[in-house]
Parts: sequence; structure tokens; C-alpha cells
Amino acid sequence: MTLTPRIELKILDPRLHGWGLPRYQTAMSAGIDLHACIDAPLVLDPQAPAVLIPSGIAVLMNDPHLVAFLLARSGLGHKKGLVLGQAVGTIDADYADQIYISAWLRNPPGSEPFTINPGDRIAQLVFLPIARPEFLVVEAFSAQTERGLGGFGSTGV
Repeated sequence: MTLTPRIELKILDPRLHGWGLPRYQTAMSAGIDLHACIDAPLVLDPQAPAVLIPSGIAVLMNDPHLVAFLLARSGLGHKKGLVLGQAVGTIDADYADQIYISAWLRNPPGSEPFTINPGDRIAQLVFLPIARPEFLVVEAFSAQTERGLGGFGSTGV
């Protein structure tokens, strides 16, 4: 049995009651889908600067051992090229304002634009446990590893 954290959810855009409150789409979904709370269709051109889209919600985790990650919806990213402007958005446990989605169309210049309509589900929010270690400053590490100081590519292909 796992402990289910309690997270406060504030609905900032009343249209979400009609579009569907944030929820898990299946019993085993990892994230909740977020809607584009915009007033008119928004056309994204390929490679244009990212735009911030309100999600219409705020969450309060208020727990130093939780974090939320804002991620692209895999189907939109793969099929349409809609991804997040910063790849992954981090929502800290003490952030309590509206969540904004930085949307970017990664397709090559000259590709078709992509239109986001009010209420479209365009991103997902995933909650994860977070470790907050204490750091011990040392002159040398107390153990060696098989990899050691090997960097990029040091373990082979």
C-alpha cells in the first residue's frame, strides 16, 4: 500500500467545470491532463517563440518531499510537434499560483502551423516524490565506483 498525498487544487477558470476538471484519464495514468484556458484559438507557427498558456488551475503541495513536473502530452508531441518551451516545467512544492504551460511547436520552418483551441488538453502534470539530501562537503569521496570519473560515452554504446 502506498501513501496517497493530499494536494490542494484551486480552479481558477470556471470553464474547467464544463471541459472537465483535472483528473487521471485512466486508472493507471501517471499524470493529469491540463487544458488550454484561452479565450480564442491560438495558432502556433513552427519554430516561433514559445507562448505561455494558462492552465486555469493552481495546486498547493506544501510538502518538501513532493514536486510536480509539467510534461508534453506524448501524442501531441510525437504526431503534431507540440512540446514545452523548456522541455520540462518544475512546479515546486511551495508554488501556489496559476500553472502556465510554455508551448512551442518544434516542427521545421515551413511546416503546417498548429492550432490550440480553448479547452484543448495540451500538457500533463505528474507528481513525484523528491529526495532532499543533506550535503557533506569533502576533499575526496569516501568510496570509488567502477565508472569513476568517466564521462559522456565512457560506458560504451
